[in-house]
Amino acid sequence: MNKRDEYVTNLKQTVDEFNEKIAELEVKAGQARAEVKAEIEKQIASLKEQAKPLTDKLDQWKEESEEKMDEYLKEAKKIRDAFLHSYNYFKSQLK
Repeated sequence: MNKRDEYVTNLKQTVDEFNEKIAELEVKAGQARAEVKAEIEKQIASLKEQAKPLTDKLDQWKEESEEKMDEYLKEAKKIRDAFLHSYNYFKSQLK
């Protein structure tokens, strides 16, 4: 497996992780009271928007040269870190 394929595989795993975390929150939203449910759904929508750039770019990155992959990996890490920060903050508010 070449470097680009490794990066794409790692990015795909990150996208899958985002989707799992969002699905976990959607389950909680389904179990929440009406007044809390609206806020949870709003936060889920926000998290989906944060994850979207990585999801959208994944296919593009599959086609790029290996030279650009380091740059894309840095961008992906920033997106991942921002998503995880928002997710963890929001999840802490649900307790």
